[in-house]
Amino acid sequence: MGSKPINMNRIHSNPLASLLNFLKGVALFGLLQACTNAIAEPIKYPNRPVKVIVAYSAGGTTDILGRSISQKLTESLGQPFIVENKAGGGGNIGTEYVAKAAPDGYTLIINSVGPMAVNPTLYKKLNINPLVDLMPIVQLADVPNVLVVNPSLPVKSFDEFLAYAKANPGMMNYASTGIGTSSHLSGFMLSKKIGIEMTHVPYKGADALNDLLAGRVQFMFATIPSVIQQINAGNLRPLAVTSLKRSRSMPNIPTVAEKGFPGFEAGSWFGFFAPKGTTPETIAILNLKINQALPSMEAHMIREGADPVGGSAAQFQKFVNKEYEKWAVIVRESGAVAE
Repeated sequence: MGSKPINMNRIHSNPLASLLNFLKGVALFGLLQACTNAIAEPIKYPNRPVKVIVAYSAGGTTDILGRSISQKLTESLGQPFIVENKAGGGGNIGTEYVAKAAPDGYTLIINSVGPMAVNPTLYKKLNINPLVDLMPIVQLADVPNVLVVNPSLPVKSFDEFLAYAKANPGMMNYASTGIGTSSHLSGFMLSKKIGIEMTHVPYKGADALNDLLAGRVQFMFATIPSVIQQINAGNLRPLAVTSLKRSRSMPNIPTVAEKGFPGFEAGSWFGFFAPKGTTPETIAILNLKINQALPSMEAHMIREGADPVGGSAAQFQKFVNKEYEKWAVIVRESGAVAE
């Protein structure tokens, strides 16, 4: 049997069906065009304000650095980068807040050595793993600790400090900004290296510096930005820094490493992080803009005691992992446990 011929009159006899088919075609074309445009023109980041968390109180090194770089990002990306302080728990509260935030690029954190590299070992239980739940964007700065003494202590150099400590075993005490901080662990490392017992006196924040200025403790390892004004005013005497290379902020002050303790490195550092799952495109935009901003901030940062770093997100990831491994050993050796 042959097939029946198509009745063209029947097809065109239903104008309503033809209209519906036409409209379906228009709608489908519009949908395809919209999808094509969405692929060709992705949503611009950022298109609304960005929250930048600082896990410490206002006025500290992290906060000052965070506000400076956030202002630069506001200018370059055309949206406000707003710093919000969420202090407490040795930096854990702010760190956890960001780790649990939506990975959309609108909640970031400027974090430091404590929450990222020390606390995972120092604290018996954390609600997050910062090494997994946060993505490095870029390292902002290295901030060496500096060994400072009250001018009443009869030493004017690191060598004289060592001689005095050896002549007065058990009599030296040092302040720190808290158990497990780089301030505390730097003092522990030095005590172990020179083989002399020194008494650790932990404080909360600025109280440590106040007691050092008052002469109630003999020395302290402090971040350069936190004490540089007191050094310049002659209220504290710097003896050595804890970076492997001399700090550009204090080029005349020797490192502990060069004074006979090779490998001694116990400074602080700061960098930008985003929640796990943030898109590579967002990370790349932030990394680019921060790297572009750092040269204009360099002179000011050095003057305040920070050495600008920059670099790729991958470089920062390697650095953070290495720091964690280093501090895990030191924390365990010190026996430090978070209160």
